[in-house]
Amino acid sequence: MLFNRLIFQTAKRQFSTSTGSDTPSKFGRRIIWTAVGLAGAFGGLVMFDTRAAAHKHVVMPLMHLLDPEDAHVLSIQAAKWGLVPKEWSNPDDAGLLESKVWGITLSNPIGLAAGFDKHAEGIDALLDFGFGLVEIGSVTPVPQSGNPKPRMFRLKDDASVINRYGFNSDGHDRVAGRLSHRIHSWIFKNSVPTQPGNLLPENIPRSLVLNKALGVNLGKNKVSAADDNGDYIKGVKSLGNFADYIVVNISSPNTPGLRSLQRREPMLKLMKDVKEARDNHVPHHPPILVKIAPDVSEAELEDIAIVVKEAKMDGVIISNTTISRPSYLKSDPTLVSQVGGLSGPPVFPLAVEKVRAFYALTNGEIPIIGCGGVASASDALAFCKAGASLVQLYTALGYQGPGIVYDIKKGLVEYLKKEKTTWAELVGSDHK
Repeated sequence: MLFNRLIFQTAKRQFSTSTGSDTPSKFGRRIIWTAVGLAGAFGGLVMFDTRAAAHKHVVMPLMHLLDPEDAHVLSIQAAKWGLVPKEWSNPDDAGLLESKVWGITLSNPIGLAAGFDKHAEGIDALLDFGFGLVEIGSVTPVPQSGNPKPRMFRLKDDASVINRYGFNSDGHDRVAGRLSHRIHSWIFKNSVPTQPGNLLPENIPRSLVLNKALGVNLGKNKVSAADDNGDYIKGVKSLGNFADYIVVNISSPNTPGLRSLQRREPMLKLMKDVKEARDNHVPHHPPILVKIAPDVSEAELEDIAIVVKEAKMDGVIISNTTISRPSYLKSDPTLVSQVGGLSGPPVFPLAVEKVRAFYALTNGEIPIIGCGGVASASDALAFCKAGASLVQLYTALGYQGPGIVYDIKKGLVEYLKKEKTTWAELVGSDHK
């Protein structure tokens, strides 16, 4: 780095002026060790800033030398122990990205999708990447190991991933324990007064960061009957109190029978059951969203829109991974043919199309989180204009590193300033 070279050049000049030779004097040795210390400190500061190019061009290629699931586990452990960078600079000083949904004000609309931090181990570090919302899970009532390994595959030529994790989960009790410990540690550290019966003061979000939200994504155990809603009801009761919003995941392709819950009658009963559980057991009544697949037909999407409106759901996430395999995929056919859900850029056109259609079906009355293939500011804008109030990403984080959050926000701000508008004003603008 230029900074390091300047330090050592200064040290070298000090040697020559103080001793007249290339042999360091006692004072010169002091200078060189100071230079080493300063260079190390500066390098450390750079590496702990998400904007550092080294994350994308050095760290991520090294991570890709590992098995995909091993790299995933390593990244979560690094987040758990705070060994990851932070976003130290906010590109949106004018508040152009501010978003308001469900009575919640978010500093920006860029979120981390469920599936990355499945067990609620690295929430605070992930929020520090600059996300406006972070979603943990999916969490199942009883711990389960998921499908046999290998179950995650990189399609590098397509910047995509196929996974068939199968809802591997630590279970409600362990995840609830982590979430509870996190909140009580924060209360103790900040000497925050609380009222009996209230987990937190009313003005403090479960994310523990003002203008940011924590979502809890609920899944279903593999052994549970397809028509039994009990797992989701248990999830609301066990984990709802720790959530700024709750997600009912009925769209993972890796749990047999799960997507059948997207049919009209089963879905309506499920939505009513989880809302009743929320109303009776979660005092702060967080909004409940349902997460649907990008593979639903036009008729199925119409049914989902009817159910969401009839059940008065708070929102939808569109979408999950796809079971389709576009013909244009360039990666090794042996990888492309792996069973599981495909995520990344190939999902983008499917998800945007479904967002646009759902927004039209509901007259823009139901908040939408767009998810699928978001890897740039232009991708986020496409979702926004199609009707998404917020967007989420996951796969692109594994290819571009944590700096992607800053890059997307910076790109959005530049566009919004140029067009003299805001994110909120652009939501659904394709329909106007």
